[in-house]
Amino acid sequence: MSIPGLKIFTGNSNRPLAEEICVHMRVPLGEATVTSFPDGESFVKINENVRGQDVYIVQPTCTPTNQSLMELLIMIDAARRASAKRITAVMPFYGYARQDRKDQPRVPITAKLVANLLVAAGANRILTMDLHSQQIQGFFDIPVDHLFASPVFFKYLEHFSADNMVVVSPDVGGMKMAAAYAGILGAQLGMVWKKRTSATTVDTVNVVGDVAGKHVLLVDDITETAGTLTNAAKIMRASGALSVRAAVSHALLSPIAYERLAIGHIDELITTNSIPVDPRNLPIKVLSIAPLMADAIMRIHNNESVTSLFKIKGF
Repeated sequence: MSIPGLKIFTGNSNRPLAEEICVHMRVPLGEATVTSFPDGESFVKINENVRGQDVYIVQPTCTPTNQSLMELLIMIDAARRASAKRITAVMPFYGYARQDRKDQPRVPITAKLVANLLVAAGANRILTMDLHSQQIQGFFDIPVDHLFASPVFFKYLEHFSADNMVVVSPDVGGMKMAAAYAGILGAQLGMVWKKRTSATTVDTVNVVGDVAGKHVLLVDDITETAGTLTNAAKIMRASGALSVRAAVSHALLSPIAYERLAIGHIDELITTNSIPVDPRNLPIKVLSIAPLMADAIMRIHNNESVTSLFKIKGF
């Protein structure tokens, strides 16, 4: 089965997600050769006709970040030169999003640079999810559909009682997200005030809110070393929390993150398959965003509103 005028392709960064999206849409995944030369240069060839087609390229720019980004840019360029009618870069995870401002002298704003590269390559539209900073949408002069993973998390969290739950932001910047989760789940709200001492080390300082005798849900958009989450979980337990779970949209888990999660301060890490995640026999629950992405792609293709997919109470 196929949908007239629509083609979906993917690179190598998260092929299983692209395949699952196609299953939900009941369309075949487009045939493309995406490989590398011995010297590391990326090579792309689209193996079917895309002239006049609405093309969607599913490629989160996750590890290896630069390789994934170059594959995406080259695939966009290949589709543009093959006369695709419209090209949408489907980026469930937008790499370099944390470099979105000049917070010290002589540093770049790489999130803006990546936006420029995507547009220069030929992207007509961006579909992404849970940007580290929502203002990144303003870096583009093309339409950006920004989805939230929260509906996926809410569905999973429905079977947890909110009567004794506190939603906690592990830092000040995540308070808006935490407030939205607390509002929808009908839970109480808390916050951890932290002080970062290095790129891999965080010193947690204080807790705002009552967590004693409560089940705590930490919420964040991204974790890489799990330093913020594990330190927050540790102080939650020291403050009398009965259990600690964490809901994180993008889990870019490094070796040190697995070591910290194995200690056991966090009872369960709930995340999505926006990027490939290996649970490694740890309490890591990976939820699929494929139905959400599939619905968004269909709505965009049919020129329908996607508001209902990302307009969540509290956001």
